[in-house]
Amino acid sequence: MNLLQRLEYWGDRHHPKWADIFRCALGLFLFYKGIEFLENMGTLISQMSGILPNSYFALSMVGHYVVFAHLVGGIMLAVGLLTRAACIMQIPILLGAIIFINMADGMFRPFAQMAITVVCLAGLIYFLIAGNGPWSVDRYFDEKSGRIKRPD
Repeated sequence: MNLLQRLEYWGDRHHPKWADIFRCALGLFLFYKGIEFLENMGTLISQMSGILPNSYFALSMVGHYVVFAHLVGGIMLAVGLLTRAACIMQIPILLGAIIFINMADGMFRPFAQMAITVVCLAGLIYFLIAGNGPWSVDRYFDEKSGRIKRPD
């Protein structure tokens, strides 16, 4: 059994139910941020223009990726469908937000977004390792197919 299989096995065995509530809330929050970024695409692209100057196509592609990953990945996290894939889609975005956006704005300003970004990133890393949990669509499909037996 390799390292990834052992991590998945550990995550399946040690998953509290409150973590599923946090997963759903995190997914809905990221979906909300995706809608917010979609409404303010011009602002998002103008903030990133300092990172990639003179390349509007690249900025547009990054902006659309951020919106897509937050919308689709947020819904996938909220319902527990392919949770690890949803986390992998989101982690680079949040790392970029911490490194490029939040550091420039200042961490100690009132209402700084850095704390929210770090909590979201920590949650995504946790769900990347632990998986989706008992209250998820993936678990439902696994029980239907007979791969996981209910503890009845």
